[in-house]
Amino acid sequence: MGFMRVYSALLQIPGLEAQDQTLGEGLAFIWDETGFMRWPLGACLILGIVMIIWKFFDLAAKSSRTKKILGEVDELLAEHRIDEALEATRNSDAPAANILYAGLERHEEGTERVMKAIENQGLIELSKLEKGLVVLATLTNIAPLLGFLGTVIGMIIAFESIEAAGEVEATLVAGGIKVALLTTAAGLTIAIPVSIAHNYFVSRIDSLVIDMEESAQKMIDALHAMEAERAAAR
Repeated sequence: MGFMRVYSALLQIPGLEAQDQTLGEGLAFIWDETGFMRWPLGACLILGIVMIIWKFFDLAAKSSRTKKILGEVDELLAEHRIDEALEATRNSDAPAANILYAGLERHEEGTERVMKAIENQGLIELSKLEKGLVVLATLTNIAPLLGFLGTVIGMIIAFESIEAAGEVEATLVAGGIKVALLTTAAGLTIAIPVSIAHNYFVSRIDSLVIDMEESAQKMIDALHAMEAERAAAR
């Protein structure tokens, strides 16, 4: 539905009022009339779609595995079953499991060493979670710039036609202006949904990071409590 609204908006641009066209015919018309800028813009569109689909399923899978392992480890640590928690995190490939494993592996070295290990591993896992976001951020900036570049080139073509003819006629400048309008619209149409997807993924990652930080803090508190109990028993 969102795409149809964008397509309907594009049809309001002068020269694109072919309301009797089907969606496929309209897109083919826009593709043909965009000029040589259709190739870099098309590459941005394809790359953006591929990255959005991949990142969506990647984060969905990691989020599911993270929630599962966090619940399991929290329960084991609440019962002071460190060895079983260590084994559970070792056998999981969730980002949170790697962070908790790094801390649990050093539980006998003191809570300060555990916190340092968690911080170091957390930075590594965060960089993995953010993988691909730089591509979406780049596309958000590049697509409008390519559209504006097409606008400038289209206007240059229009003025060259006027200069060559020595007079101003609509038919002489229509082609250049059409390219100018279409490339700008295409660039913005690509950039807007890519930007929305980028911000959505950032929010999902932030939510995962908060969950992992809370679980890591619970683990540190549990280890500190067990350490205090051992010290009191001596």
